[in-house]
Amino acid sequence: MLGRAVTVTTSPVRIVSLVPSQTELLYDLGLREEVVGITKFCVHPEEWFRTKTRIGGTKQVHIDQVAALRPDLILANKEENVQEQIAALAAIAPVWVSDIKTLPDALQMMAAVSELCNRTAQGAALIANIKTGFDALQQQTAIQSATTAPLKVAYGIWRKPWMWAGGDTFISDLLQRVGWENALQSLPRYPSLPLESLIDYAPDMVFLSSEPYPFKALHIEEIKAVLPTAKVLLFPILNRLFYPHDNACLQATE
Repeated sequence: MLGRAVTVTTSPVRIVSLVPSQTELLYDLGLREEVVGITKFCVHPEEWFRTKTRIGGTKQVHIDQVAALRPDLILANKEENVQEQIAALAAIAPVWVSDIKTLPDALQMMAAVSELCNRTAQGAALIANIKTGFDALQQQTAIQSATTAPLKVAYGIWRKPWMWAGGDTFISDLLQRVGWENALQSLPRYPSLPLESLIDYAPDMVFLSSEPYPFKALHIEEIKAVLPTAKVLLFPILNRLFYPHDNACLQATE
């Protein structure tokens, strides 16, 4: 997805995943024995979190621990992982890097990983299921949007400083697909914007992620003091919704 050439000569039997969502995909593809390493943020499925070797966080990968696992494939993500560490890991095993900004990107990732891991049929079934679900959802939202204007949503991902999901993000893409409008669509990908400045964008709703920043109920009141008419909700981060799963995220940060 970055235009790099990655050569995997055999069907991988020792896989390390550096991306929580892609770890869940590997589980759904039935790669129970093949996955040997995951990050401390790969909390789903729970059985893997308890039994698989954890090789650090997404941005603090322990290179020596990965090497000790002798992987023949490493899965990474452009946004989740650090470029310098990816370069170091590439000396250990082939590293396949995803770059996801839209739902079609996510489906492309699923198809590519399924092919890499010799699980093409299982991946195709998952992709078909997701497409069917989104087609039905978008038919419903099309009916609603014909009679009402879309609600404007601000999606918070960090505090101190306040940071939000701007345009050209997977979160923004999914907000539009469910019939809402990203109030900060015109801003860069993850802008730092003081809470008081949010007044200028007049969001109808404010969603607070559970990851990377572990927002709690007390932060709702903080926002309501500035935006008294907005509906404020704690929301599982949309970046984890690559496929239908219960994607409650770990209440922790790196």
